[in-house]
Amino acid sequence: MKSVLLIGLGRFGRHMAQKLKDLHHEVLAVDKDEKRVTSALPYVTNAQIGDGTDEQFIASLGVRNFDLCVVAIGDDFQSSLETTALLKEQGAPFVLSRATRDVHAKFLLRNGADDVVYPEKQMAVWAAVRYSSDHIFDYIELTQDYSIFETAVPSAWVGKSVIELAVRQKYHINILATRRGGLLEPMPGPNHIFQSDETIYILGENRNLQKFLHA
Repeated sequence: MKSVLLIGLGRFGRHMAQKLKDLHHEVLAVDKDEKRVTSALPYVTNAQIGDGTDEQFIASLGVRNFDLCVVAIGDDFQSSLETTALLKEQGAPFVLSRATRDVHAKFLLRNGADDVVYPEKQMAVWAAVRYSSDHIFDYIELTQDYSIFETAVPSAWVGKSVIELAVRQKYHINILATRRGGLLEPMPGPNHIFQSDETIYILGENRNLQKFLHA
């Protein structure tokens, strides 16, 4: 369990607070808007009304004691930038800041953010990959060069085993798991027989994955 300071309770901040609660983390939520703070009370450990750009207020929070500080302000970049800088000045161990534009991400990183999250861009990329193909069900980009895809079993694979198809040698991809009827089988063995109603999770270099997915 981690202790999290979450500043900004707009849509992104509220969703993050709810998920952090589901994951059993302790969350102190902060926003200037009293209504937002009140609405967040059911799914955070504690909540305060306050301005993240106020140096005295930030100092009063004891940010050094939080494992993670999240600046979820999305509608006021100046406030987001100032809050990020103040958190690092007060000794926050790790600051994650929300960006809404590429240039915002650069400035946030230069002014104290340890990492940035760019939800609109990240969701747009995911949706473009996910919905541009009929047989891709999920997608995770691990690095610029490597990804994980959940995809349908190719019809030519049905009834054949991993070793028979020589998946790794022929396609240069790794099968991390298969899923059938809600049941996940991690790291299927060489004798696993592929079924028409299952999906596979594949890991590999993007150029090899694209060759496989669009063969």
